[in-house]
Amino acid sequence: MTTAQLGDIVVGVDESAVSVAALRWAMFEAAASGRPVVALRAWTFEPASDFDSAVTGSPEAVQEIHRRQLDAAIEQARADSPDAPVRAELAEHSPTFALIEASKTASMIVLGSHGRSRMLTMLVGSVAEQCLREANCPVVIIPARTVPEPEKQPAEPSDLEGSYFPGPLL
Repeated sequence: MTTAQLGDIVVGVDESAVSVAALRWAMFEAAASGRPVVALRAWTFEPASDFDSAVTGSPEAVQEIHRRQLDAAIEQARADSPDAPVRAELAEHSPTFALIEASKTASMIVLGSHGRSRMLTMLVGSVAEQCLREANCPVVIIPARTVPEPEKQPAEPSDLEGSYFPGPLL
């Protein structure tokens, strides 16, 4: 469960650039309004379907991975944002459940939109779609199209030497 307090600005944070932009937006809003920010990252331990869980082998290790990723996102957002109070929080649950629970006491939820799949979810994303429908407070959506994702650097040819790349599976 989350421990968001009445009036907190709760931001859903994952590994995307748009969630860092959402956190940055919330920090500017917090500086203007005097409200604190809760950077919320939800996680689950599901070795059957999650590669990190399968590799690490323990819930504690998976939680620590998510803690480090959340801390890195906060630091990245702080780079060019005002010095607003931000509390990092992990919730062992689905992102939708954790955000909707936090919305019960939050002044607003801020989310970055990935925009994948059906029409509404193409515009806002599946977690954002559910939060728009079920949250108990206003929901602010930062659209993905406003934030360039960092470019992935191509591998150096020497890094690929000796690698096997299978053809398409038919």
